[in-house]
Amino acid sequence: MQRLTLYLALAAAVSASVSCGDPSLSHGRGSSFLVIDSLLGIRGGTAGSPSSTLISDVITNVTSPDPCSATAPCPTVFGDSGQAVMRVVMKDVGSAVPTQPSALHDITITRYRVEYTRADGHNTPGVDIPQPFDGAVTVTITPGGVTFGFSLVRVQGKSEPPLVLLRNGANTVTQLAKVTFYGTDQTGNEISVTGTIQIDFGNFGDL
Repeated sequence: MQRLTLYLALAAAVSASVSCGDPSLSHGRGSSFLVIDSLLGIRGGTAGSPSSTLISDVITNVTSPDPCSATAPCPTVFGDSGQAVMRVVMKDVGSAVPTQPSALHDITITRYRVEYTRADGHNTPGVDIPQPFDGAVTVTITPGGVTFGFSLVRVQGKSEPPLVLLRNGANTVTQLAKVTFYGTDQTGNEISVTGTIQIDFGNFGDL
C-alpha cells in the first residue's frame, strides 16, 4: 500500500511538471520579453502591401527587362518576404513597484527558424510541406517597437517538392508558417518568441 501511495505521488508530480512547465523558459530568464504585434507576408516580385495572409505565387511570368516581354515572358521564381512588428515588455510591469525599462532590457534578435504545417496532418517535409529552414537577421528590439523584414519563403523552397509541383496545375495549398525568433537581452539572457502566418501557395495570375 505504501508503494502504491508513493507511486501515485510521483506520477502526480511528473504530470504536474509536464503540464505546467516552466513559464520562464518561454520568455527567457531576463526581466524583459518579446511580444509580436503583427506577423505579415509580402508576395515576392511585387511591390504589394504586407498582408496577414500571404498569397505565394510559385512561379511568375516576368515581362521586363529584355529579353522578357509581354509576348515572350520569362518564368521566374521569387521568394516571399515576411514583416514582423515587435516590442519589448517588462515581466513585472503590473507589480506595485514596476521595473522601468532601460537599454539593458533591449533584446537583440540574431536568428530565426521557419517551419511549415498543414491542417490535415500531412506534414512530411519535402513531400507535403516545404523543408524548414534557419535564417539570420540582426535587429535590436526596444519597448517602443521595431518593424523589420526577413525571408519567409525561400526561392529554393519553390524549386523543390511539393511547391514545384504546383507550377503546372490549378491547385492551391494552404499551409501555416511558424516563425520562431531567437535572441538575447543586453546581459546575455536567451529569449525566443513564436508567431504564425497563413500562406496560400499556388500558380496565381501575375500582377
